[in-house]
Amino acid sequence: MPNVGFFWQVCSRTVQAMIEVVAKLGRGPVFLAGEVLECVITFTNPLSASSTSASSEMLAWASAQIHCQFHASENRVALPPSDGSKHDVQAENETVFVPNRGERGQCILSTPPKILFCDLRLDPGESKSYSYCETLPVDGPPSFRGQSVKYVYKLTIGCQRVNSPIKLLRVPFRVLVLHGLKDYQFPQDEAVAPSNPFLEEEEGLKKDSRLADLATELLMVATSRRSLHLYNISNTRGKVGTFCIFKTVYKIGEDVIGTFNFSEGDIPCLQFSVSLQTEESIQEEFQRRRGQPVSFTVHARHQEYCLHTAQSSFSLPIPLSSTPGFTTNIVSLKWRLHFEFVTSGESAGTCLVRGSQSEAVTWTGVEQMEVDTFSWDLPIKVLPTNPILASYVSQFSSTNSITI
Repeated sequence: MPNVGFFWQVCSRTVQAMIEVVAKLGRGPVFLAGEVLECVITFTNPLSASSTSASSEMLAWASAQIHCQFHASENRVALPPSDGSKHDVQAENETVFVPNRGERGQCILSTPPKILFCDLRLDPGESKSYSYCETLPVDGPPSFRGQSVKYVYKLTIGCQRVNSPIKLLRVPFRVLVLHGLKDYQFPQDEAVAPSNPFLEEEEGLKKDSRLADLATELLMVATSRRSLHLYNISNTRGKVGTFCIFKTVYKIGEDVIGTFNFSEGDIPCLQFSVSLQTEESIQEEFQRRRGQPVSFTVHARHQEYCLHTAQSSFSLPIPLSSTPGFTTNIVSLKWRLHFEFVTSGESAGTCLVRGSQSEAVTWTGVEQMEVDTFSWDLPIKVLPTNPILASYVSQFSSTNSITI
């Protein structure tokens, strides 16, 4: 029994010594490059109802930093060797703040670390919150999880007790890149307008709001333009029909809508399919094998039998969780519509069958038919959308926590 009591006291003290760290992204886990990421980090010394004695807890320091981790498939991508010996030695030292310690791949982008506090004392039941703000770099890649490469963004919060190893809390988030934002200069009259020096943070939030409004305006202008794009569909035998689409620039979350007209075709179309695809290609100098094939991902697909159909249409949604087109020095991602057509060599594709003189004439499909197949690709452009809208379907949580 004495041993049991001693064991219970040790466990009780261990529970009391745990400090809760909670990080919350107030606006959601999706941001545009160039925006300000704001995260509130709360440190709590919980007061347990079963505790017989409670004491203050000390944290030596806490720091936060944003980094982008890059990982490539060894079977598809040939990267030059990197000298990471110095970094590896630091990563093994548990008293040095290395945000990407233990992560796969390479850290290709990071912001300067910011110290949240030094020598924090928390009484039982006490909590203290700190606000971390950082502008996301505009020259980084977007978040992307492809078949060949991955770009992953995280906010890492490191904290340490006295004479204890560093504990890391990682907050994953998504970054969308809209080209052209970094080249925009705000009007000079706004820059020289009178401002209150005691409201610098408020001014920063106003500028961030202007950036979001500008992005929304640029996206609206780019994706609202409509003009008739008409394409003739034909093979070696002749014309199959026409395809009509009113725009080729979209935002993620929009629907790609197109129509077919087979009434003017000389060759009957039996079946067609349309796939919304991304094409992930590795730049030539980083390909594992020369001339290796590109990787395709299907995001939506429409298939239809269309014999004797004069007109038809399709609507393919662009997922909010998908990545807009982009290019880096290693990988390129492009969007396209992939069409496949099955046509017949017969003029009508049917035959008449008369049962007897008293029976009505009936139409039936032929049992065998000679067919041809061919495909066609139409490139389209896919841009980001409002990050708040993309946050609704994000796989990441706005709140992450750890106990130390």
